[in-house]
Amino acid sequence: MTTVTLPTVSPPPGRYAVAPGRSFAELTAYYGPLATLRRRITLTGAPLTVPESESVSDSEGARPVFRFDLAGTMKASLVSEHVEPLADGRHLQLLADLDVRGVAFPVLLRLRVVRCAEGRLLVVGSTRLSYRLLRRATGFRLPWSRPATRLRLLLAAEFA
Repeated sequence: MTTVTLPTVSPPPGRYAVAPGRSFAELTAYYGPLATLRRRITLTGAPLTVPESESVSDSEGARPVFRFDLAGTMKASLVSEHVEPLADGRHLQLLADLDVRGVAFPVLLRLRVVRCAEGRLLVVGSTRLSYRLLRRATGFRLPWSRPATRLRLLLAAEFA
């Protein structure tokens, strides 16, 4: 019998930042099954704050907080409200707000923990958004008059 040890999901307590040149964001617009636009978005900052004391209660200070600041095609911030580790130990589910032009749009972001060791955390995740709902709620429009029914926001970040 063999034993497999999965890495822990959260790094040691502290404040982590994105490693320069080691992270990116990508926005893809879909019209039905076809991708009509795919653009890299500048990830201007992505701090991760892990609190000192992890408690079982759902108080705000006891959960890690992710924040992704985006520029370029989509000038927005994605801030986690609730971070939940999933049963397999390799995925995180974030209930977050996508702040576009001062309007918070709710988002469910699933992150896969690729590596968590030596004070580094490498995560990759994506979320799907309804383009129509996002446009109505925030006024966000795609550049270049591309048709779209939904958007996919892909994030890859290495926190150190």
